Amino acid sequence: MKLTVEGLHVTLDQNPVLRNVTLEAREGDIVGLVGPNGSGKSTLLRTVYRSLRPAGGTVRVGGDDVRKLSPRDAARRTAAVLQDAEGNTTGLTVAEIVALGRAPHHGLLGRDGPEDRSTVADAIDRCGVRSLADRDYTSLSGGERQRVLLARALAQEPRLLVLDELTNHLDIRARFELLNLIRATGVTTLAVLHDLDLAARLCDRLVVLCEGTVVAAGPVLDVLTPRTLGEVFGVRASAERHADGVVRITYGAQPLAGDRAPESASHDLPGRRNVPETTA
Repeated sequence: MKLTVEGLHVTLDQNPVLRNVTLEAREGDIVGLVGPNGSGKSTLLRTVYRSLRPAGGTVRVGGDDVRKLSPRDAARRTAAVLQDAEGNTTGLTVAEIVALGRAPHHGLLGRDGPEDRSTVADAIDRCGVRSLADRDYTSLSGGERQRVLLARALAQEPRLLVLDELTNHLDIRARFELLNLIRATGVTTLAVLHDLDLAARLCDRLVVLCEGTVVAAGPVLDVLTPRTLGEVFGVRASAERHADGVVRITYGAQPLAGDRAPESASHDLPGRRNVPETTA
């Protein structure tokens, strides 16, 4: 299902956080949101997920304005795994947490049926948390919790996944396994990723946010140019696709670029510092 964000403005405590943000995620695509800390990435996710109301602009999922959908219909379309958004999990097992994803599909009686139980079991298996099913959720490590929350989202059977730093707390192998799992779902995904290498590996397209605006968007290699990496992230780096099909970023020996760009250099990007375009 396609996601379209048009002219989005978000203000928090009378301060503009997002300004005229426009992007799209085509059906089945994984779109990564990257940018410096404080650039508005998580705020954008929360607006897409309807937990924040924009001051202007629209978010459409499947062509429908999400603000005009009922909460139940919106939850059937979009599932989110957000940082610090676990809710009250005291006394709940992993299986019970995952089963919460079925709530939007319940009728008036709110009881799990055979289809619900099958969907929950499938989500548990796909996320590799079968051995944890009877454990108290609060006893899990951070990485284990991430997998359980993804399982809950998949049990929701969404058409759009919204993920905020899902790979936090995971070791390298677990990160790759989780990225492969997300790819295998085939669900349209909008994901915040701070790790540019993981973003380059996982995503079909990237959107770069800086100071609340979109400064670059498109296929990975079109976005991760030396100029954008330098002006937005303040590093000397280049990206290229290797023979195995994976895009990898090569950083310079002194990755923090402290020198200023010459006066003749372009200043189109609102990055925090400007550096000469260079390869690593």
